[in-house]
This record gives sequence, C-alpha cells and structure tokens, in this order.
Amino acid sequence: MTIEQVNARLKAANLGVTIEARGKGSVLSLRAKVPTKTGDGSPKWQYISLGLQNNPAGLKRAEAEARKLSGQIACREFQWSDWVETKKPESDTVSAWIERYEIEYFNRRSRTPKSETTWKTDYKQPFGQLPPDIPLTAEILRQSILETAPDTRNRQRRCMALGQLAKFAGIEFNAADLRGDYSPKRVNPRDLPSDKEISEWRDRIDHERWQWAFGVMACYGLRNHELFHIDLERLRDSPVLTLTDDLHGGGKTGARRVWALYPEWWDKWHLWDISLLPQVTGKTNSALGNRVTNAFKRYGISQPYNLRHCWAVRSIDFLPVELAAIQMGHSLAVHSEQYHHWISDEVHQRAYDRAMLNPDRPSPP
Repeated sequence: MTIEQVNARLKAANLGVTIEARGKGSVLSLRAKVPTKTGDGSPKWQYISLGLQNNPAGLKRAEAEARKLSGQIACREFQWSDWVETKKPESDTVSAWIERYEIEYFNRRSRTPKSETTWKTDYKQPFGQLPPDIPLTAEILRQSILETAPDTRNRQRRCMALGQLAKFAGIEFNAADLRGDYSPKRVNPRDLPSDKEISEWRDRIDHERWQWAFGVMACYGLRNHELFHIDLERLRDSPVLTLTDDLHGGGKTGARRVWALYPEWWDKWHLWDISLLPQVTGKTNSALGNRVTNAFKRYGISQPYNLRHCWAVRSIDFLPVELAAIQMGHSLAVHSEQYHHWISDEVHQRAYDRAMLNPDRPSPP
C-alpha cells in the first residue's frame, strides 16, 4: 500500500481530504480545507498531523482518519480539539525514552562486552526502527511491531524490546498480543552433515590451527566464540572440556563442562595440543565468532554452527537428554524444542535397537 494508492481512493470517493508524509521521519498528515484555529475568516487548506508513520499500518489508520475528517467537515462538526493534542515536552520523545532506558539497563547489569552485545542485538536494533523525534505512544510501538512478519524471530524480538520500553515508560501496551506463534520448530532443519562427512571436512582444512578449531567445535558442540573461553590446561590432560567465564565478559551461558563426543576424536585429532588454538583478537564474543565464521568460509565451510547442531543430535546416542542440555548450556525445555524435532528416524532406530538388546528391559505380561 502506498500514499498514492490511498489518495486515489480518497479522490474517487470525493472526500476532499488527502494524506501527505511530512517532516523528519515521514510522519503522516491529513490535508483538508478546515476552519482556522482562531475561528476567523473562511476555511483554509491546512495540515493535521496524525503522528503516524509512512508504512502499511500507518496508511491504513490514516485512511480511516481521513474518512472521519471528511464526515466531520460535511456535517459541520469539525473541532480542532478533536485533532490536536497538547504538545508533549522533548523529554517524552522516543529518543529520550530510549536514552533513559539504556541508562537503566546498564544500572541493572555490568557493562561488559557480553552485555553490550545483548543490548545492541536485542534492544538497540529494534529501538532503531522507531521514529526518534516524536512522542512515544502505544500506537507508535504497535506500528513498529506490525512492520515485521508475523510468527518470526524478528517479530518476537521486537515485541520483547518494545514491550519492555513501554513498561519502563509507563505506557499501557501489551506487546505479547502481537508476538505470534514463532518457534524454532518452524525453521527448516539444516542439512546436517554426517559424522563421517564432518571428519572428511576437517581433513580437508590445510591450516593446522583452524583444523584444530574445527575438531574442537565438532567434538564438543561449541558456539564459535566459545573456542576462546576454553580452560586449555585442563583440556591438555582430559577429554572433558571446561568452558570458563572470565574472558571477554564470559561466554553466552557461563562456565560449564562438556564431554567429548566422540572421545576418540580428542586423541586422534590431537585436541589436547592446546598450542594450536587460533591466534585471533576481538573485543566482543560477536567479533570473535565472526572471525571463526570468516576463517572457515575460506575452507568452504559456510555454516560452522552446524557442528553444534550435530553434537546435539549425536548426544542421544551417548547421554540422557538432561545431561546433554546442561552441557550445551540450555534448559531442558529449550534443548528439546530446538533439537529433538531434528533427530532422524535412523537415530531413533538405533536407540530402540539398543533398548531391545538390554536384558533388563521390561518384558511383556
């Protein structure tokens, strides 16, 4: 929907009102011949700001307001008081509220690379879609949310961030009503490589350090940046990997221990040789993760995160689901929701066959 299309409908209906996008941020206004604010003289062509953004949701609301205005003019019931609110002070603009919220956010948590990344991804990015120089209202928040596709991660993130901003500003607005039904299950499962393919991919990497990094991520299901949070001295002596929480503001889920799947890889691939950790720099976990992604792209590996997904699916052959969730740094609910729908029939069959071979399994009555 465009302004031109809406105005064409208004013109065809002979309503005498048009819609225009004006000023910074393209705020929608109505233009019509209405009485002056002082009541003196004949009606004149004037603008009435709606405070709506030039997007499909804003245009839909603006068209309804244009029809309402036309009706008032036709019935000689137009009153400026119905259309002009008392101007709010600068302190009530969107940008002012975002600035206050950021201060409050970091009053509640330490400003570290980890919290900075969370702020930029989960809050600053959604807030950046709001028009900065107009008053913060429930309608503005609603319009911004409706700009995202329903039932998506983007919609979910914007509802979360703008809902928190509304609560902080004391605005009555229930963002949860717009959140939709997003679930990781709706994402198409990745084309996960087999463990044999993973081993072959590793062997094709001709850089010793990145070959080691690939092996560690495959063997322990690590996120990209977690390569640089490993307690290296412990890994030298044991195939049980310990993630620390003292570098770059800590990992995403804090310190935890992860058991090798397969432990033979730890030995065969010399994962105990901690001198092979790639020497890269980055001020945040996001920067470190990008270094890993870019390095693997040079060797034809476009989705290193798939190694983590493969570890999760592989874990069903080795560990109770509760332990696998802990080792991945997930709650049981998140682990089940994200990974169990990716487990193939082949994996289920192997688990079933082992259970049937167990002499202590339940017997039929």
